[in-house]
Amino acid sequence: MDGQIWNEAIARLPNPHFLQSYEWGQVKAGYGWEPIYLAWDGKQCVVDNQPLLRGIEDIQAAALVLKKKVISGGFSARLCVLYCPKGPNLDWSDEPLRKRVLADLQKFARQQGAIFLKLDPDVVLGTGIPGSESEGTEAGGEAVRRDLSCRGWRYSEEQIQFKNTVLLDVETSTEEEMLARMKQKTRYNVRLAAKKGVTVRVGTKEDWPLLYQMYAETSLRDGFVIRDEEYYRAVWERFKWKVDGQKTPVAEPLIAEVDGQAVAAVFLFAFAGRAYYVYGMSREAHRELMPNYLLQWEAMRWARAHGCRLYDLWGAPDVFDEHDSMWGVFRFKEGLGGCVVRTLGAWDFVPNALWYGLYTQVMPRLLGFLRSRGQARTRERLAG
Repeated sequence: MDGQIWNEAIARLPNPHFLQSYEWGQVKAGYGWEPIYLAWDGKQCVVDNQPLLRGIEDIQAAALVLKKKVISGGFSARLCVLYCPKGPNLDWSDEPLRKRVLADLQKFARQQGAIFLKLDPDVVLGTGIPGSESEGTEAGGEAVRRDLSCRGWRYSEEQIQFKNTVLLDVETSTEEEMLARMKQKTRYNVRLAAKKGVTVRVGTKEDWPLLYQMYAETSLRDGFVIRDEEYYRAVWERFKWKVDGQKTPVAEPLIAEVDGQAVAAVFLFAFAGRAYYVYGMSREAHRELMPNYLLQWEAMRWARAHGCRLYDLWGAPDVFDEHDSMWGVFRFKEGLGGCVVRTLGAWDFVPNALWYGLYTQVMPRLLGFLRSRGQARTRERLAG
C-alpha cells in the first residue's frame, strides 16, 4: 500500500506527527506542493519523491519536506520554498545525528534552489506557564535552539503551526481521574451538558456539508480564515475512517447535538499514539447547554479508546497574557486538566538572503489580501 512503509517507519521514531505522514503529503500535493521524502540510516541520507525508503537499512531519522515553486518561468524558475511540517523526526537529543540531519537539510535546500527551508519540530523548550509554579525548562530543547542559531538558522517571522499547546494524558489515568483533573467549573459543565440533553455522535461522510457550514459560520464569528470546502474534503477523504492499529493516521468528526440539531463539532486525528483536536466548530444555538465541554470530554474518551497516550488540544498562546487573542480558548483548554507544553517553533534556513528579504516583505501583504478575499468568499457561500 502506498505510504504504509513510510508511516510505519516514522511511527517508530521519537515523537512522530500526523503532519509528517504520507497522507498529509498527498493532501498538499493536490494544492501545489511536491512531497519529498528524506530518510537517514547510520551511513547515508536518501532523498526520494516516493516514500519507499529505498536503500535504508535501519532508519534513524526521516523528514517529509513539502516543496512549492515560487516562479514558474524565467531565470529564477528554480526558486522554491521548502517546509518540513512538525519535522524532521529523530531523537533530537542525539547530537551527532542532529548535526548530520541539519547539515543534510541545509545541503538539500541549496540543491533545490530554495529561498528558505522551514521546519517546526515538536522539540520541547519547557512546560507550564512561564512565571508560574508549574513552569519547567528542558535543557535538551535549549541545546537544539542554540545549535540552530549557531548554524545560521533564523527564528521565523511566519509561524505556520502553533508552537505551544496543551497536552492531556489519556492513557495512564482512569476516566474518573481524568474528570478529577479538570477544573471544578469545567467538570460541572461537562455534567451539565449531559444532564440537559446534549448528545455526541461520531460523524460520517454524509455530515461533510453540515460540518463545513458550521465551520464557515464559526470562522466568520471568530474572525479566522478557512479554506474552501474542497480542501477539507480532500483532507477528510485522504485519512482513514477506521483505525488499523494506528499504522496509518486516522480521522473522525464528533458532533454534539441537542434534540437532533447539530450545535458543535470537532474533527480529530490520531497517529502513533497521539490524538489531535485540529478543527473545532460551533453554532450560537444552545450555547447555554455547554455542548463544547461534553464534546471535549467525549474527544478525550475517543482518544483513549483508540489507543492514544496523549490528546493534543492543538494550540496555546505564544505569550501567556490575558490580552492575547487566544486567551479565552486557552483558558477553556486549561480547564480540561492538561499540561502546557512550549516548543521550539518554526525556524528558517536561508540559502538566499536577497530573495528571502523580498519574500518576507511581500508575503505578509499578499496573505492579508488573500485572507480578506477568503472571508468575503465564505460570507458569499453562506449567504447563497
